[in-house]
Amino acid sequence: MGSGEFCAREEDFPVSGLSWHEAAAYAVFAGKSLATVHHWYRAADMGLYSDILLASNFAGKGPAKVGSYPGLGPYGTYDTAGNVKEWCLNSMGDRKYILGGASTDPPYMYQEPDARPVFDRSATNGIRLMKLLKEMPEELTAAVSFEHSDYRNWKPVSDAVFKVYEGMYAYDRTPLDAKVESVDQSSPYWKKERITFNASYGKERVIAYLFLPRSVPPPYQTVVYFPHSGAQEFPTLDALQLSMIDFVMKSGRALMFPIYKDTFERLGTIPESGTNAEREETIQQTNDMRRSIDYLETRKDIDSKKFAFFGISWGGILGPIMTASEKRFQVAVLWFGGCSSWKVLPEVDPMNFAPRVKVPILMLNGRYDFVEPLETCQDPMFRAFGTATQDKKHILYESGHVPPLLPAMRETLNWLDHYLGPVM
Repeated sequence: MGSGEFCAREEDFPVSGLSWHEAAAYAVFAGKSLATVHHWYRAADMGLYSDILLASNFAGKGPAKVGSYPGLGPYGTYDTAGNVKEWCLNSMGDRKYILGGASTDPPYMYQEPDARPVFDRSATNGIRLMKLLKEMPEELTAAVSFEHSDYRNWKPVSDAVFKVYEGMYAYDRTPLDAKVESVDQSSPYWKKERITFNASYGKERVIAYLFLPRSVPPPYQTVVYFPHSGAQEFPTLDALQLSMIDFVMKSGRALMFPIYKDTFERLGTIPESGTNAEREETIQQTNDMRRSIDYLETRKDIDSKKFAFFGISWGGILGPIMTASEKRFQVAVLWFGGCSSWKVLPEVDPMNFAPRVKVPILMLNGRYDFVEPLETCQDPMFRAFGTATQDKKHILYESGHVPPLLPAMRETLNWLDHYLGPVM
């Protein structure tokens, strides 16, 4: 919506395309109020987080009729997660909070705070009202600040210290004992192989999905993917995750999708930020990626001279670790990444790895990203990359955390064509 006109046959859909001022004015007209951030999070009750995500509209296809998804909150609210975002009363600087995520957002945006300019009328912006039973205390409507890391004055560790960190990521290239467990031929655009091989730690097996394009002959350029944090919410690959990366296969490139430690089919206990357990998990995930490239090098249908790294959000944040640790990448693309906005140990802080990255880097971000703020996270990371100035590029979109996907896909393919060469 957003045109000011009623759309036929959409009387049961959520109103969308609203600015904050329009939402607030309607609330007054209706004798109700926009929710505060505090009321909104209380009603959402994140204790049921993963269950609600599975039953909510994150299908990537736009809003659905209210209540058509069974994601019912603990207090009887439909569509708190997904469908459309919901404006709130509280400010963050000159922006207003808008929560819950939209159908076109990654599912993790349900729990992530977001704030947008008050005149923003994006198609995903919606409204949810509440009825006050008594006068609201002023402190509930006050500005709210969520603490983020600020890297504007950050200094990297010395080369000597980094050498110690780098040694933590070393692994033995023991036999892979790789097996193609199954082959899925159902897509007209690619063949999908489910592969397992030995991890670099314990007695675990890494699972990886290799998507091979049908449109070009081998050997294939290959993009190695690291997903957004929705990978730690679902037990299997979700459709929205695939919808954000299938353009790679359609372009004629292979895509390797490792199932990293504590993601999807290998879900386990997710460690807390800033702990030794998180450090160990990050090292294991990095080596899952490196073992995946070890496997790719054994295949005659893969061009072992043309590997690209592609990370989205969580994958974009960890991109510096992956690309500094693995020297076989020729190019990297990071979508809505930046510095780590949560507390991490220095040996897994992506900012300590960024100066050691030398490959061409493309960063794509939203100017109003609340998760990875422009001034405190995006810009410092971009400046920190050790890549030559002419080989790194930062593109900003007039959006929040998730930029418009079609332009992002186009820029990504242009970048890969430039540095890997066009597919034949």
